[in-house]
Amino acid sequence: MASTHAARVLVASNRGPVSYGVREDGSLHAKRGGGGLVSGLSAIGPDADALWVCAALGDGDREAVRRGVAEPGVRMLDIPADVHADAYNGIANSVLWFVHHMLYQTPLEPVFDVEFRRQWASYQAYNRAFAEALAEEAAEGAAVMIQDYHLALAPRMLRQLRPDLRIGHFSHTPWAPPDYFRLLPDDIAAELLGGILGADRAAFLTRRWADAFTDCCHAVLGPGIPSGTRIGVHGLGADADFLRKRSHEPDVAERMAALRAEIGEGRKTIVRVDRTELSKNIVRGLLAYRQLLDDHPEWRERVVHVAFAYPSRQDLAVYRDYTAEVARLADEINSRYGTPGWTPVLLNLKDDFARSLAAYRLADVALVNPIRDGMNLVAKEVPVVSDEGCALVLSREAGAYEELGEDAITVNPYDVVGTADALQQALTMPFGERAERTKRLAAAATALPPAQWFLDQLGALDG
Repeated sequence: MASTHAARVLVASNRGPVSYGVREDGSLHAKRGGGGLVSGLSAIGPDADALWVCAALGDGDREAVRRGVAEPGVRMLDIPADVHADAYNGIANSVLWFVHHMLYQTPLEPVFDVEFRRQWASYQAYNRAFAEALAEEAAEGAAVMIQDYHLALAPRMLRQLRPDLRIGHFSHTPWAPPDYFRLLPDDIAAELLGGILGADRAAFLTRRWADAFTDCCHAVLGPGIPSGTRIGVHGLGADADFLRKRSHEPDVAERMAALRAEIGEGRKTIVRVDRTELSKNIVRGLLAYRQLLDDHPEWRERVVHVAFAYPSRQDLAVYRDYTAEVARLADEINSRYGTPGWTPVLLNLKDDFARSLAAYRLADVALVNPIRDGMNLVAKEVPVVSDEGCALVLSREAGAYEELGEDAITVNPYDVVGTADALQQALTMPFGERAERTKRLAAAATALPPAQWFLDQLGALDG
């Protein structure tokens, strides 16, 4: 397939750097996003002939594509809404996410029936749409960086269309070990692995996830990496400059004052900031806090758990149920232990980045206890932003554990009693030790900031 354009560097991801809304008068307004990919792509400079290929995710995006409205350097694909829904919710978020985060209740699920196969055909079509767009847009020998589990088939499809391209695939999630990965039907497991092996280089956030991918290849496809695909590891770090600057802007100061008033004078804070994602383990975190109040009644009226649980995937019933359980448990703790002057859990379900940064700055303890997480940037961001130093209670199942484990208090995410003990240890950590640990955590957390993380991968494609 001949190239119609001449992009030298291309990024492909489900969500792009911009989204569109429709105003009442019918005009479109664009909202730009942030994150590691945005930082990374901007780091290569405006003259690099870069293009970001993404999916139109809502009515505003689709309207923008229909009207031919586009941001420079972005191509949005208007994949049919039903195909996108099957691929994104039906397969990517309800199957692949569950496999890699090991979330299934296996006596009842998964069930790979005819409906699954129908949705899988949509996942194939969705990946094919990306591969065809990339093939059209890429210059001869261009570098293409394909992102995440949504686009696991695209590298192989693109390789077949454009063998001249340098293709990388990056997985932002964990990778399941072979025994769990093989819950998938054999042909699907082989197709997913073969899709990623269409890339010149497959990269992961930690060595653990990279090794799991290699183990799956050996178990499903046989010994060796048959395509000669190189395996890489790039542990995405926090953007220290951005975080420190943003966390001292006026809106953050306002939210700090409001939070301080809610918390009350002289109290310690245990902070968590998460999406209400099943893998984040918010319910067990609340249970551990309740256990702390039972085991150490001296903390009653002296500590507040500031828990931000921002909505995620609320179009899936299991996520709505989980969010409801988080709210129910927080209410139960407040009813059981609260007093007229003390609310033990401050739960907020409305996304507010400035308020998250305010909580980071105020945190005495950060609780990051996922069941399983590709990296977890909150664990890296809090030590960077914290005003007074902060003890980090960290699940050994977070990718960030690989870099931060030495200076964190490590927990088994399923062990509620052990997590309560870790919270007690964190709350009673001497101030000097806490400050020293925070310094080391911040240094480790910022070792590979987003722009460098992106450029390292780009450079490795030339290797």
